[in-house]
Amino acid sequence: MVAADSEETGVPNASGVRMFHRERSIPLRGSAAALCNNLSVLQLPVRNLTHFGVVHGPSAQLLSAAPEGVPLAQRQLHAKQGAGVSPPLITQVHWCVLPFRVLLVLTSHRGIQMYESDGSVMVYWHALDSGDASPVQAVFARGIAASGHFICVGTWSGRVLVFDIPAKGPNIVVSEELAGHQTPVTDIATEAAQGQDCVADMVTADDSGLLCVWRSGPEFKLLTRIPGFGIPCPSVQLWQGAIAAGYGDGQVRLYEASTGTLHVQINAHARAICALDLAPEVGKLLSAAEDTFVHIWKLSRSPESGYVEVEHCHGECVPDTQVCGARFCDPSGSSFAVTGYDLAEILRFSSM
Repeated sequence: MVAADSEETGVPNASGVRMFHRERSIPLRGSAAALCNNLSVLQLPVRNLTHFGVVHGPSAQLLSAAPEGVPLAQRQLHAKQGAGVSPPLITQVHWCVLPFRVLLVLTSHRGIQMYESDGSVMVYWHALDSGDASPVQAVFARGIAASGHFICVGTWSGRVLVFDIPAKGPNIVVSEELAGHQTPVTDIATEAAQGQDCVADMVTADDSGLLCVWRSGPEFKLLTRIPGFGIPCPSVQLWQGAIAAGYGDGQVRLYEASTGTLHVQINAHARAICALDLAPEVGKLLSAAEDTFVHIWKLSRSPESGYVEVEHCHGECVPDTQVCGARFCDPSGSSFAVTGYDLAEILRFSSM
């Protein structure tokens, strides 16, 4: 078992990992909503830009920023009202990078909206069917990830909708619904299958802590279930066939995706985890929680045993802030951004 040291924040570890320092913040029009995974980041290295997406009630804010944090453009998107009277609340905004296009996906209590990457044009709308929901049950979509030419979105019922995305245009269709969960889906993570057969390349999590591991393809296949223990799993990631799962008790657990074997259990945070992110090229894992801390971990596989090993690299305290979103801002994991409830800015940290 590995425990994070929350006292010595911002200090390089024995491997010489440099301390992160605050960069210029990016102002928001309003604070981020108190939702897990409430930050999406899209890197555009060709244009030297980074896009940020944050949910605030019935709207989502999209911001473009230059490397030094200068905001260059802002756009506000609103949830499609559907059949309701009052404006629906948005639950998540997330960029999905497909092999041939990038779509921005927005989920709410009424449906699923897909936009061109800059949010300028809505190309698809899927209304949620509340027919099988009880009158007291909240209807919503939450948990978004791309796998090949599919986009997968979780729902309140535990079902995962799989959308088949064409190379261009709005002819998006629901190709199947995945039934693996009995409680609302919280998050979905994928990684490239790299042509291997029977590979576990998608994981879905829910409010009970159950993880379902899938093989994507023309027909998705459920490979294994990793039982929960009654504690929600708000955020998951996949790295080299290993699942990183963050739980409501502050623990991060690393499992082998194909077998469900537990590799490592980390007492990472004192309160519920709200976001995990990966810099897959370098094996860095970011965890953020309601205890005001963001931790960065280095993942590696032991050449001898094949087990995943974890080293704590950095801890950053964001004082007096209910953190609700955190993401790396570059593939090397040398910068990250944080959002917080009642915080009208995106905080940026860099080691460069």
